[in-house]
Amino acid sequence: MDRNEDFLAGRFEEHRAHLKAVAFRMLGSHAEAEDAVQEAWLRVTRGDTSGVDNLGGWLTTVVARICLNVLRSRNQRREESLDAHVPDLVLAPAEHSATPDPEREAVLADSVGLALLVVLETLSPAERLAFVLHDMFSMPFDEIATVLERSETATRQLASRARRRVRGAQPEPDADLGARRTVVDAFLTAARGGDLEALVSVLAPDVVVRVDGGPLRPRTVLRGREAVAQGAMTFARVAELTRPALVNGAPGAAAFKDGRLVSVAAFTVSGGLITALDIVNDPGRIDRIDPAVLDG
Repeated sequence: MDRNEDFLAGRFEEHRAHLKAVAFRMLGSHAEAEDAVQEAWLRVTRGDTSGVDNLGGWLTTVVARICLNVLRSRNQRREESLDAHVPDLVLAPAEHSATPDPEREAVLADSVGLALLVVLETLSPAERLAFVLHDMFSMPFDEIATVLERSETATRQLASRARRRVRGAQPEPDADLGARRTVVDAFLTAARGGDLEALVSVLAPDVVVRVDGGPLRPRTVLRGREAVAQGAMTFARVAELTRPALVNGAPGAAAFKDGRLVSVAAFTVSGGLITALDIVNDPGRIDRIDPAVLDG
């Protein structure tokens, strides 16, 4: 690496965390976000950036274009219902909020609420890009319009449509993290004890569960108190040990069998009731989660 490339690499690293944050919110996948950022670096090394005044803004548009292409390709090849897709999870111990630790803060740095990520998965690629770049990263509409190759008016309309869907798709989670944890703990206790009545009492009437088991298992969706309660007791029997965890910044649980992490669940609690439960037990995705984060 020559001196100029070394200098450029240093400047790129200054923006890496921001670029990864943009890419993850666009794609909902840590691996794909990393790939998008790496592709942006390759484009930097192959191009001429001497005339770029705002490198951070330029890199953001590069990453956005890469993510847009990924989303379009993903939509073309995806046959299963988007309703059953669970985005990647960010895990930390449930004790994190009571005993903050700088290293654990880093684990949660890219944390995004599952309820929001799930809704983002239902947007069109253009809607998602417009919403993420404007509402989450304050990029001006004229710059987003350039990425989308649309007019500024059309881009504003895309973001507005996405915003309405995000706001209307899911109840707002309760603000009190401790109260949400109490509800989740009651759910887990009832599931382990096979107490159907107690389970039903903490579930919203229209509760939905999404389970992503990976390419070899069908992705499933359960709706309604009775179906979800029955499924919860089955889940509890599979896991020998279920530990509280923060999953994407919200109360959740990590399940172990034979000492191995086998499942991670994130709960959305609104109005004192569980309105959504997102579970990942895809072995490939689980293997990318370091269970050591739950130690201590």
